Amino acid sequence: MSCFLFSLPATASMPICRNYNNHQICILSIKRSAKNYWEYRVALRVDGITRPIEVYNCRNRTKIQNDGTILPLKPQSPGLIVCSFFRNSG
Repeated sequence: MSCFLFSLPATASMPICRNYNNHQICILSIKRSAKNYWEYRVALRVDGITRPIEVYNCRNRTKIQNDGTILPLKPQSPGLIVCSFFRNSG
């Protein structure tokens, strides 16, 4: 049964937390796009503050906010953890 859980690496069933650049970043939920495997819908918690779900495009290194604004991922951005953590799952 545990093998089945590991066969879905792009679906987080519990928070995955990492210390990154002096911040605690937790992936609360993540879902990979079926059409664009490089895109993830992610809810993050950074230093205890939950962010709204955003779409991270790991191919273009951008994030799309709820209002449709597209922003580049800055160096040391929490979105880089999403892209690096799941880079081999496609």
